[in-house]
Amino acid sequence: DEFVIFNTQFVTLIRAGLPILTALDLLARQQKNIHFKQALEDVRTRVKSGEPLSQAFEAQQIASQIYHTTLLAGEKSGNLEEVLGRYITFQRISMAFRKKLVASLVYPALLVTAMSGLLAVLILFVVPKFADLYHELNADLPPITEFLLSVGQSAQQYVIFGVAGVVIGGFLLVQWAQTRAGKDQLDRIRMGLPLLGTIWLKYQIAMFSRMLSTLLSGGLPLVTAMATAGGSMESNLLAQAIETAGVRVREGNPLSTSLAKTNIFPDLAIGMVEVGESTGALPQMLTSVAEFYEEDVQTALAAALSLIEPIILLVMGSVVALVLISLYLPIFNLGSQIR
Repeated sequence: DEFVIFNTQFVTLIRAGLPILTALDLLARQQKNIHFKQALEDVRTRVKSGEPLSQAFEAQQIASQIYHTTLLAGEKSGNLEEVLGRYITFQRISMAFRKKLVASLVYPALLVTAMSGLLAVLILFVVPKFADLYHELNADLPPITEFLLSVGQSAQQYVIFGVAGVVIGGFLLVQWAQTRAGKDQLDRIRMGLPLLGTIWLKYQIAMFSRMLSTLLSGGLPLVTAMATAGGSMESNLLAQAIETAGVRVREGNPLSTSLAKTNIFPDLAIGMVEVGESTGALPQMLTSVAEFYEEDVQTALAAALSLIEPIILLVMGSVVALVLISLYLPIFNLGSQIR
């Protein structure tokens, strides 16, 4: 949000006729974020010494490659404010779309967290108390109760080791996920998930289509725009497919045919790209592809969550109910024996 606001103000100042150095100086002074302020001051120093604006921002490593490429396209075309305006529009739409997705996932995440916390409290604190009680009463316990009590006592004894194992395992998983093999494997797992895998793929295609449309509208060649957009993908497999398609486009093949040979892009997206190529309106058609899949993702995600939320409630509720029944079953048996 802060970066988009900066770029909006930057474009406004440039359109008002202010030199780039003056605009950078004014915006740097009003920044409250110290890190961002220092980055803008360094950008101003680099630009003043003769370095292009795109290279100055790229040296800061505070923005994505698509932003640097957008600046480069604006510098080469001499129409920086128009190109940056398209980038701002792209960022606003992308951010709004992501915020909607995150908002949709908040409730299921809270639900799982709350139920998992409740289950942990039962296992770590409540179950050991019942174990002490039944040990004092020397009561005959059903097998399910004995199993639950042993789990609770073991969990209380080894909880520190369990937490340490989770932390170490999480750290190793994050490190592995940064490797090429890890990224590919995680991507295959995500795309192979029932229902959610298709949603993830459509979301990535929507992002790629919007990025490519923005870059082409800014005047970049198709191959360069594909390399930049593909490099910005979260999906490693999709990025590799786009890179392969870019090689075919460089060899003279149409974009639609090149994307079709990757066996990842849906037929509908390929058909719309083919129409855009034949009519000479590829950027506009890519925007239509992005809008279609963004709407499709929101609809599919809403439908999936409406199915997943009750399943989470049923599963977690059943587990908690099973724990409580296992704990109180011996008490019911003792009551019947007393009668």
